[in-house]
Amino acid sequence: MTRTADTLIRRHFYDRSLRTRVVLTQAPLTLTVALMLAHAAMLYPQAYGNLAFTIGMWLHAAIFVVCLAVPWDRLPPAAFLAIPYLDFVAIGFSREGGLQYATSAGLLVLFPVFWISAAGLARRTAIAGSTVATLLMVWTPVFLAGTEATPDQLGKPLLFPFMMAGFSATVVIITANMDRQRVALQEKDIQLREALEQSRHREQLLAAVVDTVAVGLVVVDGDGHDQLINSTQETLHALAVPRGMVDPPEKDLLVFAPDAVTPLSAEARPVRRAVQGESFTNYQVWIGQGDSARAVSTTARPITTNDGGNAGAVIAFHDVTEMVAALAAKDDFVANVSHEFRTPLTSIQGYLGLALDEPELLPAHVVKYLGVAERNAERLNDLVADLLSSDSMTISPTVADVAGIVADSVASVRPAADKNGVVLTVESPRSLPALVDAGRFGQALDNLVSNAVKYSPDGGTVTVRAWAGNAAGNSAGTGTTGGSDLFCEVQDTGIGMSSAEQADAFTKFFRAEQALKRSIPGLGLGLQITRTIVTKHGGTITVQSARGKGTTMRMVLPGCVQDPV
Repeated sequence: MTRTADTLIRRHFYDRSLRTRVVLTQAPLTLTVALMLAHAAMLYPQAYGNLAFTIGMWLHAAIFVVCLAVPWDRLPPAAFLAIPYLDFVAIGFSREGGLQYATSAGLLVLFPVFWISAAGLARRTAIAGSTVATLLMVWTPVFLAGTEATPDQLGKPLLFPFMMAGFSATVVIITANMDRQRVALQEKDIQLREALEQSRHREQLLAAVVDTVAVGLVVVDGDGHDQLINSTQETLHALAVPRGMVDPPEKDLLVFAPDAVTPLSAEARPVRRAVQGESFTNYQVWIGQGDSARAVSTTARPITTNDGGNAGAVIAFHDVTEMVAALAAKDDFVANVSHEFRTPLTSIQGYLGLALDEPELLPAHVVKYLGVAERNAERLNDLVADLLSSDSMTISPTVADVAGIVADSVASVRPAADKNGVVLTVESPRSLPALVDAGRFGQALDNLVSNAVKYSPDGGTVTVRAWAGNAAGNSAGTGTTGGSDLFCEVQDTGIGMSSAEQADAFTKFFRAEQALKRSIPGLGLGLQITRTIVTKHGGTITVQSARGKGTTMRMVLPGCVQDPV
């Protein structure tokens, strides 16, 4: 309300020219005098015969004409204050000539007093000038009466000038406060305008940056409503909109699992997961159908309030279609080359075996050389087998003792552990029967245990645990098989991995930076093969690691633990 009134005053008064403001300020006194003339004409026409009254009326009219005619904008800034001081003269004549019928005519002096006091120029002078002018206005008739002025005549009207002095001081104080407030508001307004301009500039900069990056970005509030979306994401979103629909809900968008065929449930979709407060990285989905479908890697981070509440989330959509195609082509190439390797390799192994069947017929050094060749051929055959291990892998679950598999795996890696100064620890029940493919599960466990030893080159401890439990509330234990899910965990205190390396740990041919720097042998196939084996069992494998603090790999195979016989 106050701001609206200030805006109206500024628009209709302060934003006008100085001449207009002078006229508007003089207008109330002029209108009051006009009413006084009308009042005298109706009730006291004899007042027009009073010379002082007539002079006062003409002076008021002349002063108003001066207000209209003088170009105040061209004169010194305080020149307009001559008008209120001239008003004192005109009011003095009007008061003297109208006291007989208008006893309150002297109150007209309030108008010039207010004008002088509210002008904001030389405030102390304004109070003194208003007081002296009012005093002269009431004393002048006494001195011009033709008789000697008595103390009683001079003292009787003194109350009126003192009242005007108080009124002037009050107006000066109020005006000074208002001026300070107006200046403060103007400064605040300038600051707000500057802040608004900076905010607009930052908003434009943010919009330019967001639209420049080749990653789709979406910012949603706590209810999942879009707050910001860049142009890249708008293009991706258009692919997910079914034909014939303009603004479909999230559940109707064409979003599919990594196989590009299975529709994702509403709860599994990236935006929904982000709104629920989840934080994830490299969550792959497919958007759209047919030739226009795109593989997208999504990353989400929640936005929290100061008190920890959910304020929304930021979701990034990275088009990885070409990368997925390249990886698929690479896998096909590796598989084809591996198949081509296997045929001549099998032949080499066969002939080496034939040659070594009768070692007594060959010189000793030739037998030694052939033995080295056979061992390397077997090693190359193992490498080809690893390269061919993929989603085409099959498993044949039978009841096997996982505790025995763990013991065998630890025993096979003990020489390498002793070489690295690694202490091996096993935490497992004596018997843990489970429905698994013993060979494949042993291969997966061998990969994890050998990695744990390799990536602890400076010594440390590797702990292998196996237990039965349930995925909803499991706890490591070595004396019970009462659960239905099989848990197997390999924990080391080695070099560990960064968060970025953990995200790529199960990617074929991936090697951690520290492994490359330390020249730790490996091809980056073990974890990828291990995950394939675990997935074929219907289970999951997770990794927890920190650089310099070690790594924990956990396999969970649901519903495979058997009751001991």
